[in-house]
Amino acid sequence: MDAILVVNAGSSSLKFQIFGVAEAGLSRSVRGHIDGIGSRPRLLAKTIDGTVLIDRAYPPEAIGDLPTAIAEARIWLQSLEGFTLKAIGHRVVHGGPDYAAPVLIDHAVLDKLASYQELAPLHQPNNLAPIRLAMEINPDVPQVACFDTAFHRGHAPHTDCYALPWAYYQDGVRRYGFHGLSYEYIAEHLTNVAPTLSNGRVIVAHLGSGASMCALYQGLSVETTMGFTALDGLPMGTRPGQMDPGVVLYLIDQKGMTTADVTDLLYRASGLRGLSGISSDMRDLLSSDDPRATLAIDHFVHRCSLSAGMLAAALGGLDAFVFTAGVGENSAPIRARIAERLTWLGAELDPSANDAGATRISTDASGVALYVLPTDEEFMIARHTIALVGAL
Repeated sequence: MDAILVVNAGSSSLKFQIFGVAEAGLSRSVRGHIDGIGSRPRLLAKTIDGTVLIDRAYPPEAIGDLPTAIAEARIWLQSLEGFTLKAIGHRVVHGGPDYAAPVLIDHAVLDKLASYQELAPLHQPNNLAPIRLAMEINPDVPQVACFDTAFHRGHAPHTDCYALPWAYYQDGVRRYGFHGLSYEYIAEHLTNVAPTLSNGRVIVAHLGSGASMCALYQGLSVETTMGFTALDGLPMGTRPGQMDPGVVLYLIDQKGMTTADVTDLLYRASGLRGLSGISSDMRDLLSSDDPRATLAIDHFVHRCSLSAGMLAAALGGLDAFVFTAGVGENSAPIRARIAERLTWLGAELDPSANDAGATRISTDASGVALYVLPTDEEFMIARHTIALVGAL
């Protein structure tokens, strides 16, 4: 069977999926990941019907970094039979000003993407590592980069520029937005779940370790909370979200911090982890009675609520609000607290539906429909990949 391999490499995990390619379209065949890299490495892969193909734990030193995880996943993937690899699709977080759509990767493209690594230091190097390895091992297999920034590239300049001299915008200093593959999937999925609402004014809240929100109108991105880098907007697992840039100047000028120090602080030691002093995982915070855990949760809900008001203003009103990603899909308490802050817009939560994890969690009388929809970035990557490779 012809197949597309989708690779989504993060800071401490490597996710992959295999999609069969046939005239009828794409069919998901295998889903797997290596997580706990450097701490509790585990390779787990299942068929679409849930059959476990491999479940192997490793000592921490055996898979201590992402390149080792990629190599281990490659060895296992090569042992699979019945698949002919047609192409590899990759999630790449930052496409910069040059890429507004998926692109076939060559060495020139790879070099250009590497130049954006400082704009997404948690993600971009890891996104590019499996691409480089595949280029060395399977140079004849086409690879496609699919960008988290691409979905937002249709914004008007006045919404994406900063109030800096115009030359900076021309050099690429602008608001890009992220999580675009997730938003693209939700926008399309909503046409099946709620066709009438899908063309209206919708806010999607992608709430996970990385978190952002996006305003959609007629299925297109109008505004989003993230900007030039993935530091902006909502507080996240280890990133602070929106912050006065003067804080950075203060840390450098008055606290003597280097650029490397500030980078580490903002990308790895802030957000829920920094504020709580406990964990970057919302589940840990919800189960804790520590006052700082409560503080971190209150701050997260507050900032989400403020962003909802901003995005509703950008849309001129609101017809639907969608929760997605790890926290959005799985945390009923967080959904309830955010929904409570949306009552001024007309939202009315159905607590029973919310606790049950139903698709629609608002009451019939609610002026704003509330939904919980699982996202599927890997499917979007597979579809973009086959569309581009099939056109060659």
